[in-house]
Amino acid sequence: MAKCRYRFNPGSLRYDEIRISPRDKFKKFLTYIAASVLLAIVYYGIFAYFFDSPKEKGLKRQISELQINYELLNKDLGKIENALVDMQERDDNIYRTIFEAEPIHKTMRDAGFGGVNRYIDLEKLTNGEIIASTAKRLDQIKQKILVQAKSYDELIDLAENKEALLAAVPAIQPISNKDLRRTASGWGYRIHPIYKIRKFHYGMDFTAPTGTEIYATGDGVIRVLDKSRRGYGNKIIVDHGYGYQTLYAHMSAFAVKQGQQVRRGDVIGYVGSTGLSTAPHLHYEVHLNNKRVNPVNYYFNDLTAEEYERMIELSMKAGQSFD
Repeated sequence: MAKCRYRFNPGSLRYDEIRISPRDKFKKFLTYIAASVLLAIVYYGIFAYFFDSPKEKGLKRQISELQINYELLNKDLGKIENALVDMQERDDNIYRTIFEAEPIHKTMRDAGFGGVNRYIDLEKLTNGEIIASTAKRLDQIKQKILVQAKSYDELIDLAENKEALLAAVPAIQPISNKDLRRTASGWGYRIHPIYKIRKFHYGMDFTAPTGTEIYATGDGVIRVLDKSRRGYGNKIIVDHGYGYQTLYAHMSAFAVKQGQQVRRGDVIGYVGSTGLSTAPHLHYEVHLNNKRVNPVNYYFNDLTAEEYERMIELSMKAGQSFD
C-alpha cells in the first residue's frame, strides 16, 4: 500500500491529504532520470580521467612498443652510419691510396639530398616529423651504400688491372744513369739558362752526349710526337694510362711513331739540344692527372735506397737549368 502524505490546513485546523497529479509525477520522474544521467556522466568522466579503458591500455601498450622499436632502429641506424664512415675512410685513405686513385668527393657521397623537400607528405601525418626524419635518414644511408658499392666495383677493377698499372707507372730513369753523374737540374726554382731569371723548373734535366738513347719509363702509347725549334724543341709525350703521362724534350731524333705502343725500357728517341736549350740534355717531366709532379719520386724500379737518396740530393741542388 502506498503511503499517503498530509499537509496541515490552518483554516480548517485539519490535515488534508496531499494528492500529486500524474503530470507532477511525470516531471519528478524526468528530473530523477536527468539527475541520474548527469551523475553517471560525472562518475564516468572521473573514472575515465584516472583509469584507462581496456582499449586505451592496449593503445598505450602499442605506443610504448613502437617507441622501444624506434629507439632500437635509431641505434641500428647509428651503427650502420658509423660502419659506413669507417668504410669511406678506409676507401679514401687506404685502398685508393694503394691504387693511386682520387678519393670520392663528399658532394658525390651526399648527392641527391638538397633542394625540394621530398618528405612533405610524410610530415603531414601524425608524428610526421619523426617519420619524415627517419625516412630521410634511411634514404641517405641507401645512397651512401650505393656510392660505396660502386667505389668497391672500381677498386676491384683496379685490383684486377694492378699488374698493368704497375707496368704503366713511370718507374725508371729515362736514360742510362747508373752512376747518377748525368743527373743535372732537378725540380724547383732554377736560373733559366737563356733569360737568366729565377723560374720554376717543372721536371728534371739529364746531361748526355747527343745521340744517347732515351727510354720510355713505363708502358704506354706515343700520344704526341712534335718537331719544333722553340720551347721544348723535339718532344714526345707518352700516355701511360691511369692518369700518367711523361714528356721527353730537346731530342735530336725520334725512334717511334705517333700512336705506337711502347713498353718500359723501349728506346723512343735520342738526346739532343733542340728548342730553348744550351747544351745536349734530356728534359723529363711526369704528369699525374694533368698536373706536373716531381719525377724524382718515381725512380723506385732501378735505384737502391742509397742511390735514391743520392739522386734526391743531386736533384735538389740550386743553380742553372739547361732549358
